[in-house]
Amino acid sequence: MSVLKVYLIAGEPSGDLLGARLMRSLRKQTNNQIEFCGVGGEAMEQEGLHSLFDIADLSVMGIWEVIPSIPKILRHINEIMTDIRQCRPDIVMTIDSYSFSERIHKRLKKEGFLVPHVHCVAPQVWAWKKGRAKKISQFVDHLFCLLPGEEDYFKPHGMATTFIGHPVIERGADKGDGQRFRRDNNLSEQTLVLSLLPGSRKNEIKYLLPIFKEAVTQLHCQHKDIFVVIPSVRTVSEKVKEALAGWEVPYLIVEGEQNRYDAFAASNAALAASGTVSLELAMAGVPHLIAYKFSKLTGYLAKKLLKIRFVNLLNLIADKQVVPELLQDDCTVDNVLKELKSLLEHPHQETQESLEKLGLGRPLSPSDKMAEVVLNLIEKAHHDRT
Repeated sequence: MSVLKVYLIAGEPSGDLLGARLMRSLRKQTNNQIEFCGVGGEAMEQEGLHSLFDIADLSVMGIWEVIPSIPKILRHINEIMTDIRQCRPDIVMTIDSYSFSERIHKRLKKEGFLVPHVHCVAPQVWAWKKGRAKKISQFVDHLFCLLPGEEDYFKPHGMATTFIGHPVIERGADKGDGQRFRRDNNLSEQTLVLSLLPGSRKNEIKYLLPIFKEAVTQLHCQHKDIFVVIPSVRTVSEKVKEALAGWEVPYLIVEGEQNRYDAFAASNAALAASGTVSLELAMAGVPHLIAYKFSKLTGYLAKKLLKIRFVNLLNLIADKQVVPELLQDDCTVDNVLKELKSLLEHPHQETQESLEKLGLGRPLSPSDKMAEVVLNLIEKAHHDRT
């Protein structure tokens, strides 16, 4: 079997984690007869990828917030295209960050690059811009869906799709060692441990961390025996350290997947930016609330465009609020403090059913299923060219 070349592009930390597990599965299924090129973060680099550039440059969210980054993003698109031509991979696969990924697939189609073009994490057309379902079928050959029912939005446009389930169910978020975490950090069983997760993008840290910090400071005035752990990622860890310098509440910043999950296992509750981390916390059984805040302009436009009752996936799948959401104007110190106190008094959250609908308990893991399809697409492309 000849060595296969796979070009991967992950635009943010959640995609980086997904990409790393895919790389692991592909190596296993090809007996290591595979090479990787592209763009990724620390998790993919640990699996052997030499990233073309730092994905922190792409980790921008919000209509207004992205404008200053446009020149840098356009430059990186050109760098990726040049790298793809040099690498000459058997498949090009983008992961998440579809607004960025679409520009890559458009350029590939325009240049007639005849290898399978694949995207993982379907754009959330059920939330806004349903017309994107038709548009993506023009540039992408195969789409991986993480959520139940997503395929139905793309099939009418002739889009080849595969539902793989959500990769959070295989990451090990439910395998943390809370006792070890408390022991290593000299924390008693009576110490109230809070996980604080203000996001993985710089603008999330800007808008959310000051609110989270003040709410926890006020909580600390009432409950002195509090310890805060902040699982962070390389893209924002320095920003977090700067923002928390001199904080009177005892805290620890941790990095790395195992440290993150050990911290979750030790936590009594968590306060997090909206996103995949909510699913990780649910897997770990940590009662939590999510919050999010944009610039005023982005927040106004999001309110006009979004067509959903909730933003949290657990709530969307359950079709009711099982995890508290505090968004935009509701994301205030007083509201965060109130919900945090409520969580500590009434910690139970009904998340199991939503996790099962996301693939918990299925025989094939999301990354193994995805790797299987990727290899089939490569094989079919080779066969069609001969």
